Amino acid sequence: MRDAHADAANKSVTVLYEDNDIVVINKPASLIVHTDGVTEEGTVVEWLLTHAPIARGVGDVAHSHDGTPLERSGIVHRLDRDTSGVLVLAKTADAHAHVKAQFQNRAVKKEYRAFVYGRLNDRWGTINRPIGRSPRDHRMWSAQPGAKGVLREAITDFERIGEGEYEGESFSYVKLFPKTGRTHQLRVHLKAIDRPIVGDPIYATHLRERSNHLGMNRLALHAHALEFTLLGGETERFIAPVPEDFERAAERLEEAAEG
Repeated sequence: MRDAHADAANKSVTVLYEDNDIVVINKPASLIVHTDGVTEEGTVVEWLLTHAPIARGVGDVAHSHDGTPLERSGIVHRLDRDTSGVLVLAKTADAHAHVKAQFQNRAVKKEYRAFVYGRLNDRWGTINRPIGRSPRDHRMWSAQPGAKGVLREAITDFERIGEGEYEGESFSYVKLFPKTGRTHQLRVHLKAIDRPIVGDPIYATHLRERSNHLGMNRLALHAHALEFTLLGGETERFIAPVPEDFERAAERLEEAAEG
Protein backbone atom coordinates (compact mmCIF):
# COMPACT_ATOMS: atom_id res chain seq x y z
CA MET A 1 0.00 0.00 0.00
CA ARG A 2 1.21 3.52 -0.79
CA ASP A 3 2.73 5.38 2.15
CA ALA A 4 1.09 8.78 1.72
CA HIS A 5 3.19 10.36 4.45
CA ALA A 6 6.39 9.31 2.70
CA ASP A 7 5.05 10.57 -0.62
CA ALA A 8 4.41 14.03 0.84
CA ALA A 9 7.75 14.17 2.64
CA ASN A 10 9.54 13.21 -0.54
CA LYS A 11 8.16 16.32 -2.24
CA SER A 12 10.96 18.26 -0.50
CA VAL A 13 8.92 20.36 1.91
CA THR A 14 11.27 22.89 3.53
CA VAL A 15 10.58 24.37 6.97
CA LEU A 16 11.20 28.13 6.97
CA TYR A 17 10.14 28.77 10.57
CA GLU A 18 8.63 26.87 13.46
CA ASP A 19 7.56 27.54 17.02
CA ASN A 20 5.06 25.94 19.42
CA ASP A 21 2.11 27.36 17.49
CA ILE A 22 2.85 27.34 13.75
CA VAL A 23 5.02 25.89 11.01
CA VAL A 24 5.87 28.00 7.96
CA ILE A 25 6.97 25.96 4.96
CA ASN A 26 8.13 26.40 1.40
CA LYS A 27 5.66 24.24 -0.51
CA PRO A 28 7.04 22.73 -3.71
CA ALA A 29 5.05 22.89 -6.92
CA SER A 30 2.90 19.80 -7.65
CA LEU A 31 2.16 19.05 -3.98
CA ILE A 32 -1.51 19.48 -3.04
CA VAL A 33 -2.33 21.14 0.28
CA HIS A 34 -5.14 18.80 1.37
CA THR A 35 -7.10 15.91 -0.07
CA ASP A 36 -10.28 16.44 -2.05
CA GLY A 37 -11.52 12.97 -1.19
CA VAL A 38 -10.81 11.67 -4.68
CA THR A 39 -7.12 12.13 -5.45
CA GLU A 40 -4.84 9.56 -3.84
CA GLU A 41 -1.50 11.21 -3.32
CA GLY A 42 0.56 12.76 -0.57
CA THR A 43 -0.52 16.13 0.80
CA VAL A 44 0.85 18.96 2.91
CA VAL A 45 -1.56 17.92 5.66
CA GLU A 46 -0.11 14.41 5.74
CA TRP A 47 3.38 15.88 5.93
CA LEU A 48 2.28 18.14 8.82
CA LEU A 49 0.71 15.31 10.82
CA THR A 50 3.93 13.34 10.53
CA HIS A 51 6.05 16.37 11.40
CA ALA A 52 3.79 17.72 14.19
CA PRO A 53 1.13 15.20 15.31
CA ILE A 54 -0.19 17.77 17.79
CA ALA A 55 -1.84 19.55 14.83
CA ARG A 56 -4.36 16.74 14.26
CA GLY A 57 -7.90 18.10 14.48
CA VAL A 58 -6.83 21.76 14.44
CA GLY A 59 -8.87 23.99 12.12
CA ASP A 60 -12.12 23.91 10.22
CA VAL A 61 -14.08 20.75 9.44
CA ALA A 62 -14.73 20.12 5.74
CA HIS A 63 -16.53 17.41 3.78
CA SER A 64 -16.44 16.10 0.22
CA HIS A 65 -19.48 16.25 -2.05
CA ASP A 66 -20.68 12.89 -0.72
CA GLY A 67 -20.33 13.97 2.90
CA THR A 68 -17.04 12.22 3.64
CA PRO A 69 -14.90 14.16 6.15
CA LEU A 70 -11.74 15.65 4.61
CA GLU A 71 -8.48 15.78 6.54
CA ARG A 72 -7.55 19.48 6.68
CA SER A 73 -5.77 19.66 10.02
CA GLY A 74 -3.64 22.78 10.41
CA ILE A 75 -4.76 24.50 7.21
CA VAL A 76 -5.15 28.27 7.55
CA HIS A 77 -4.94 29.21 3.87
CA ARG A 78 -3.98 27.34 0.73
CA LEU A 79 -1.94 27.46 -2.44
CA ASP A 80 -2.92 25.80 -5.70
CA ARG A 81 -1.21 22.50 -6.43
CA ASP A 82 1.09 23.99 -9.07
CA THR A 83 1.97 27.10 -7.05
CA SER A 84 5.13 26.94 -4.96
CA GLY A 85 6.07 29.05 -1.97
CA VAL A 86 5.24 30.23 1.55
CA LEU A 87 2.47 28.42 3.40
CA VAL A 88 1.66 28.80 7.10
CA LEU A 89 0.24 25.85 9.04
CA ALA A 90 -1.25 25.96 12.55
CA LYS A 91 -0.33 23.47 15.27
CA THR A 92 -2.86 24.75 17.83
CA ALA A 93 -6.45 25.99 17.74
CA ASP A 94 -5.42 29.39 19.15
CA ALA A 95 -2.83 29.88 16.43
CA HIS A 96 -5.28 28.80 13.74
CA ALA A 97 -7.89 31.33 14.87
CA HIS A 98 -5.27 34.09 15.26
CA VAL A 99 -3.72 33.73 11.81
CA LYS A 100 -6.99 32.98 10.00
CA ALA A 101 -8.48 36.22 11.37
CA GLN A 102 -5.59 38.17 9.84
CA PHE A 103 -6.24 36.62 6.43
CA GLN A 104 -9.95 37.40 6.72
CA ASN A 105 -9.25 41.00 7.80
CA ARG A 106 -6.73 41.50 4.95
CA ALA A 107 -3.97 42.15 7.48
CA VAL A 108 -1.57 39.64 5.91
CA LYS A 109 0.88 41.15 3.42
CA LYS A 110 1.47 38.81 0.48
CA GLU A 111 4.00 38.96 -2.35
CA TYR A 112 4.10 36.58 -5.29
CA ARG A 113 6.42 36.27 -8.28
CA ALA A 114 5.20 35.26 -11.73
CA PHE A 115 6.13 35.19 -15.39
CA VAL A 116 3.42 36.19 -17.84
CA TYR A 117 3.01 35.94 -21.59
CA GLY A 118 3.59 39.23 -23.40
CA ARG A 119 4.88 42.62 -22.32
CA LEU A 120 3.27 44.59 -19.51
CA ASN A 121 3.13 48.19 -20.67
CA ASP A 122 2.96 49.68 -17.17
CA ARG A 123 5.78 49.37 -14.64
CA TRP A 124 3.30 49.55 -11.75
CA GLY A 125 -0.44 49.19 -11.60
CA THR A 126 -3.54 47.83 -9.91
CA ILE A 127 -6.05 45.33 -11.27
CA ASN A 128 -9.36 46.06 -9.60
CA ARG A 129 -11.87 43.65 -11.10
CA PRO A 130 -14.52 41.65 -9.26
CA ILE A 131 -14.44 37.90 -9.77
CA GLY A 132 -17.35 35.58 -10.51
CA ARG A 133 -17.90 32.25 -12.22
CA SER A 134 -16.83 31.72 -15.80
CA PRO A 135 -19.82 31.68 -18.19
CA ARG A 136 -18.30 28.85 -20.20
CA ASP A 137 -16.96 26.50 -17.51
CA HIS A 138 -18.35 26.30 -13.96
CA ARG A 139 -14.96 25.08 -12.68
CA MET A 140 -13.28 28.31 -13.71
CA TRP A 141 -13.45 31.88 -12.44
CA SER A 142 -13.60 35.10 -14.41
CA ALA A 143 -12.90 38.81 -13.96
CA GLN A 144 -14.17 39.67 -17.42
CA PRO A 145 -17.55 40.89 -18.72
CA GLY A 146 -20.15 38.16 -18.54
CA ALA A 147 -18.93 36.59 -15.29
CA LYS A 148 -21.80 34.80 -13.57
CA GLY A 149 -23.11 34.49 -10.03
CA VAL A 150 -22.05 36.69 -7.13
CA LEU A 151 -19.25 39.03 -8.15
CA ARG A 152 -16.74 39.44 -5.31
CA GLU A 153 -14.32 42.32 -4.92
CA ALA A 154 -10.77 41.43 -5.98
CA ILE A 155 -7.76 43.74 -6.03
CA THR A 156 -4.19 42.99 -7.13
CA ASP A 157 -1.25 45.41 -7.25
CA PHE A 158 1.65 44.57 -9.56
CA GLU A 159 5.17 45.67 -10.35
CA ARG A 160 7.01 44.70 -13.53
CA ILE A 161 10.58 43.74 -12.63
CA GLY A 162 11.73 42.36 -15.96
CA GLU A 163 10.72 41.86 -19.56
CA GLY A 164 12.18 40.63 -22.80
CA GLU A 165 12.06 37.98 -25.47
CA TYR A 166 12.99 34.33 -25.47
CA GLU A 167 13.18 32.53 -28.81
CA GLY A 168 11.21 35.32 -30.45
CA GLU A 169 8.39 35.45 -27.87
CA SER A 170 7.75 38.23 -25.34
CA PHE A 171 7.41 37.70 -21.60
CA SER A 172 7.32 39.79 -18.44
CA TYR A 173 8.52 39.04 -14.91
CA VAL A 174 6.28 40.53 -12.22
CA LYS A 175 5.75 40.96 -8.51
CA LEU A 176 2.12 40.54 -7.47
CA PHE A 177 0.54 41.87 -4.29
CA PRO A 178 -3.00 40.52 -3.80
CA LYS A 179 -5.06 42.69 -1.46
CA THR A 180 -7.92 40.19 -1.41
CA GLY A 181 -7.86 36.40 -1.37
CA ARG A 182 -10.23 35.08 -4.00
CA THR A 183 -9.82 31.61 -5.50
CA HIS A 184 -7.40 31.74 -8.46
CA GLN A 185 -7.31 35.55 -8.06
CA LEU A 186 -3.87 36.20 -9.56
CA ARG A 187 -4.39 33.76 -12.41
CA VAL A 188 -7.83 35.20 -13.21
CA HIS A 189 -6.73 38.84 -12.97
CA LEU A 190 -3.76 38.36 -15.28
CA LYS A 191 -5.94 36.46 -17.72
CA ALA A 192 -8.40 39.39 -17.64
CA ILE A 193 -5.72 41.84 -18.83
CA ASP A 194 -4.59 39.40 -21.53
CA ARG A 195 -1.33 38.54 -19.74
CA PRO A 196 -1.98 35.03 -18.41
CA ILE A 197 0.62 33.34 -16.24
CA VAL A 198 3.12 31.17 -18.09
CA GLY A 199 2.19 27.50 -18.01
CA ASP A 200 -1.29 28.01 -16.57
CA PRO A 201 -3.15 24.78 -17.42
CA ILE A 202 -6.57 26.39 -16.95
CA TYR A 203 -6.37 30.05 -17.98
CA ALA A 204 -3.76 29.87 -20.75
CA THR A 205 -4.87 26.80 -22.67
CA HIS A 206 -4.97 28.76 -25.94
CA LEU A 207 -1.17 29.10 -25.71
CA ARG A 208 -0.42 25.48 -24.86
CA GLU A 209 0.76 24.49 -28.34
CA ARG A 210 1.89 27.90 -29.61
CA SER A 211 4.29 29.09 -26.89
CA ASN A 212 7.78 28.07 -25.81
CA HIS A 213 6.63 28.89 -22.23
CA LEU A 214 9.98 30.57 -21.47
CA GLY A 215 11.47 27.09 -21.13
CA MET A 216 9.38 26.37 -18.03
CA ASN A 217 7.30 23.23 -17.52
CA ARG A 218 4.91 24.29 -14.77
CA LEU A 219 2.69 27.15 -13.62
CA ALA A 220 5.10 30.09 -13.21
CA LEU A 221 3.64 31.34 -9.92
CA HIS A 222 5.52 31.45 -6.62
CA ALA A 223 4.34 32.73 -3.22
CA HIS A 224 7.49 34.62 -2.30
CA ALA A 225 6.65 36.27 1.03
CA LEU A 226 4.06 36.45 3.81
CA GLU A 227 4.01 38.99 6.61
CA PHE A 228 1.71 38.59 9.60
CA THR A 229 1.62 38.78 13.40
CA LEU A 230 2.54 35.76 15.49
CA LEU A 231 0.48 34.66 18.47
CA GLY A 232 3.01 36.32 20.75
CA GLY A 233 2.48 39.70 19.09
CA GLU A 234 5.61 39.93 16.92
CA THR A 235 5.18 40.84 13.26
CA GLU A 236 7.36 38.67 11.04
CA ARG A 237 8.01 38.38 7.31
CA PHE A 238 8.72 34.92 5.93
CA ILE A 239 10.37 34.46 2.55
CA ALA A 240 10.49 31.41 0.31
CA PRO A 241 13.54 31.82 -1.96
CA VAL A 242 12.82 32.17 -5.64
CA PRO A 243 13.00 28.64 -7.15
CA GLU A 244 15.80 27.60 -9.49
CA ASP A 245 13.47 27.36 -12.48
CA PHE A 246 12.46 30.99 -11.88
CA GLU A 247 16.10 32.04 -11.68
CA ARG A 248 16.83 30.31 -14.98
CA ALA A 249 13.82 31.91 -16.66
CA ALA A 250 14.86 35.37 -15.42
CA GLU A 251 18.36 34.77 -16.79
CA ARG A 252 16.92 33.88 -20.20
CA LEU A 253 15.17 37.24 -20.35
CA GLU A 254 18.28 39.09 -19.17
CA GLU A 255 20.49 37.34 -21.72
CA ALA A 256 18.05 38.19 -24.50
CA ALA A 257 17.99 41.85 -23.43
CA GLU A 258 21.80 42.01 -23.31
CA GLY A 259 22.10 40.32 -26.67
